[in-house]
Amino acid sequence: MRRFLRSVLRLCGKEAHSLHRDVVMLALIAYAFTYAVYSAATDENFDVERAAVAVVDDDRSALSRRLVGALQEPMFQPPVLLDAGQVDRAMELGRYVFVIEIPPGFEADLTAARPTSLQINVDATAMSQAGNGAAFLQEILAREIRDWQGATVPPPPVDAVVRLLYNPNTTSAWFTSVMEIINMMTMLSVILAGAAVIRERDHGTIEHLLVMPVTPAEIMLSKILANGLVVVTAALASLIVVAGWILGTPLAGSLWLFVTGALLYQLSVMALGVLLATFTTSMQQFGLLAIPVLVSMSLLSGARTPLESSPEWLQTIMLAVPSSHFTSFAQAVLFRAADLSQVWPKLAAMAATGVVFFLVALMRFRHSMTATG
Repeated sequence: MRRFLRSVLRLCGKEAHSLHRDVVMLALIAYAFTYAVYSAATDENFDVERAAVAVVDDDRSALSRRLVGALQEPMFQPPVLLDAGQVDRAMELGRYVFVIEIPPGFEADLTAARPTSLQINVDATAMSQAGNGAAFLQEILAREIRDWQGATVPPPPVDAVVRLLYNPNTTSAWFTSVMEIINMMTMLSVILAGAAVIRERDHGTIEHLLVMPVTPAEIMLSKILANGLVVVTAALASLIVVAGWILGTPLAGSLWLFVTGALLYQLSVMALGVLLATFTTSMQQFGLLAIPVLVSMSLLSGARTPLESSPEWLQTIMLAVPSSHFTSFAQAVLFRAADLSQVWPKLAAMAATGVVFFLVALMRFRHSMTATG
């Protein structure tokens, strides 16, 4: 065991030196955990901010003016008054996300308790603003109408109180920044591990390793440890600096627990990178093979949409994919301040999938080294 550990540590030093000399890979790591995270969190904005809105006010009453005045910044831009004949053209040109049409006699019908309605036209091509903004508009208009009617309307039998947990302002950048870091960890782990194997083959150093008193398990484990530590360190720095300090994301849970899970995750995802590299002979082939794998892991891990929204058969398949367990683990720790007693099943699942991925990759890696020799 002592000889095994000594060999692994020496090979880790060799891997660290090789990565240190790879300027392109270092630049990719720096970009992925800084600007890529910041731009994804700020550019992919799902919040309703300064949405373009117009109003067709055919009522011209005190109530209709009150409704128009309730549409305020920063959620909406100052509303623009349109005529009914201008609505279709304005929507076709994409000038407004929302157009509210208040019919004639709207206030009079409400005063006389006659049935009436108003129309909200939504440009649903702007999906995030369309869904959230339409709900906000309905809430704002309903509140203003209730306040205008005052005591003449009996209170509802049940008052549903909404309490937003973990993200009270529904700030999308908080969620997006952390999930982008998780995605970057997955992507770079696969790329670094695969590149480390292909680098040995391209530089001809794999023949040197074959004549050294080291085993394929020691070589593969050293690649996982050396590159995995780089990825986890960069991810932790990105969490603290980019997500925490710059974007103001509150990191509720223990960062040490997150690092523990991240290191365990590296066992499986780095092994996946090694496994993919054994089926290719160049970085170009490796990139073509890794792209569909990485895209599938990103889209189906729960980082973009809840995994529970997927079909049951797909949820079953994703139980064997470590990225789904790590995403759920990271969300629980960083957003909901979960402790070890709550996330140990996810850690156990990552450990189980990691062992399986490592053993399969080791078989392929040993075979590829023998064939090369």
